[in-house]
Amino acid sequence: MTDAVTRAAAILREHRQSIDRLDAILVYTLAERFKHTQAVGRLKAEHELPPSDPAREARQIERLEKLAQEADLDPDFAKKFLTFIISEVIRHHEKLQK
Repeated sequence: MTDAVTRAAAILREHRQSIDRLDAILVYTLAERFKHTQAVGRLKAEHELPPSDPAREARQIERLEKLAQEADLDPDFAKKFLTFIISEVIRHHEKLQK
């Protein structure tokens, strides 16, 4: 192997290690987020509140799109990501109301 290939392999390994750490952070962050949304879902079920809050969801999507722009992340990707999370949260809230 040439020195350039060896250096490239080392840099690749460092990037992948960072990606692995960030993936772990994402998983733990999502777990923490879902603990809170589950608590919200139980509270809504106890008080017979609707599982969905479209006005809040729209504000959250708008907020996330702005954050994505500030972070130099594709806002469409951020919107799709949050929309998926919101749909999962609503699905969980609906289950709690049965």
